[in-house]
Amino acid sequence: MNKKVKNVTILISILIGLNFINQSYYKRFDLTADKRYTLSETTSSIVSKVKKPLYVTIYLEGDFPSEFKRLQVETRQYLEELAAENGFIKIHFENPDDQRENLIKKGMMPSQLTVEEDGKLSEAIIFPWAEINFENKTEIVSLLPSGIVANQEEQLQRAIENLEYSFSNAIYSITQKNKKKVAVLYGNGELADIYQYSFLSEVAKKHKLAKFTLDSVATNPQQTLQDLTGLELAIITKPTEKFTEEEKFTLDQFITNGGKTLWMIDNVQAEQDSLLATGKMLAYPRDLNLTDVFFSYGVRINSTLIKDLYAAQIALATGNIGNQPQFQNLDWFYHPLVGGNPNHPITKNVAPIRLQFANQIDTLKNNIKKTPLLVSSPLTQKIGTPSIIELQSIADEPQEKEYKSGNQLLGVLLEGDFKSAYKNRVKPFETSLFKENASQNKMIVIADGDVGKNQLLKGKPTDLNRDKWTNQTFGNKDFLVNAVDYLLDDSGLINLRNKNLKINILDKQKAYKERTFWQFLNVALPLILLFAFGFVFNYLRKKKYN
Repeated sequence: MNKKVKNVTILISILIGLNFINQSYYKRFDLTADKRYTLSETTSSIVSKVKKPLYVTIYLEGDFPSEFKRLQVETRQYLEELAAENGFIKIHFENPDDQRENLIKKGMMPSQLTVEEDGKLSEAIIFPWAEINFENKTEIVSLLPSGIVANQEEQLQRAIENLEYSFSNAIYSITQKNKKKVAVLYGNGELADIYQYSFLSEVAKKHKLAKFTLDSVATNPQQTLQDLTGLELAIITKPTEKFTEEEKFTLDQFITNGGKTLWMIDNVQAEQDSLLATGKMLAYPRDLNLTDVFFSYGVRINSTLIKDLYAAQIALATGNIGNQPQFQNLDWFYHPLVGGNPNHPITKNVAPIRLQFANQIDTLKNNIKKTPLLVSSPLTQKIGTPSIIELQSIADEPQEKEYKSGNQLLGVLLEGDFKSAYKNRVKPFETSLFKENASQNKMIVIADGDVGKNQLLKGKPTDLNRDKWTNQTFGNKDFLVNAVDYLLDDSGLINLRNKNLKINILDKQKAYKERTFWQFLNVALPLILLFAFGFVFNYLRKKKYN
């Protein structure tokens, strides 16, 4: 009896000890092959800085297509990892059906999906959004990628891959105290504010924007350079006037002092508005006096235009019905639709970017690392300038033999130790800030000044990602915002966009064809086996005892 009591006592002690250990130590194990639920060091660092309650509301609750239940499950499991990492993070799933109008007012637009079930197609509307609230600030997170995808399975794959970046980026944005300073340069005929509104308003959500003019270089160059070096990124959008040597030297020294730059340059004078107004125009080289500066950094923007058979459309009046003109969307080969580098976080899963009268970029050998970001299709034609461009040429049937110039580089990322263009040269003005080299700097050069230009509708800016005439959608804004994030990212946050996961998707057609077999296997066969076991068991029992 004493031995039994002793064993029971030991067993109870062990159970109490295990329970104590379980309550004191908490550990989750990620057994997936691709470690999809393991948080990156970047995410862990961002989450660890949350010192007050942060509420995440996800609108993926209720009835919606079965394949998007997978997105709900993956989102829940990922957010549970965040909550386990930091107890201040509170997650909550809500059904959006009773608050659709309110969600739309907040900017959460519904997604309409085509669903295939039992071989039949139907439509479904879901709200793939999350809302993050921290202190008195709110950030919304899209759970579905905006890029062009072949099917819903690919869309689901991209959505799950993008979960960590989407939430980490939003949490970083809403919790950061010190925003980085971005200069939007003016003074050389750059695009007006209203034409950059769609892009810059998105940048302003995460960074401080400052309008900076180079006009003051003429009167006080030293102070202008000092003021500019206090900023971290300069955006130069479609300058049309020649840069003076003093202005070039100021920008050069901004770069060698560690400033990042995003260049959107038109090296050819060619405007779509002029062409539509007159039906023809002269395209000719534009001298911005920047060739030597870019040459020292390892690139050259040529004064040739690129025509691409993979192009965006423009709306043209092709006739009249009564007194009303009839418009038709036609391919305009001077507006290439370029794909992004699928292996770089700036352009991965971004929809094709529309360029307008883009120029070709050559790269030169030096110590700078050059990563292609925007590349045309192989079906291109180079047009030398000056040349006459006529709108009526849109009706000409393209001859494929004329489009054999191959892939053309239209946007490039430069990284490394930049050498000053004024090294071993006479300086336009003396400054104590002069440096011959920049250590580990970055810049992006895009050979199109209109890549960030939004349209106007009734005097108000429209979305950069959509054409108001053809209703086509592009990835321009996403690309430029990612470019800014990459240039300013010191934590490696943008690299989370390069996450790759292997998602096993059910083959619906095969499942539909073989559903009778699998229904029999999962429903009827267990019953048959159970009946057979009972029959054999009773038979053997009777035989044994009779």
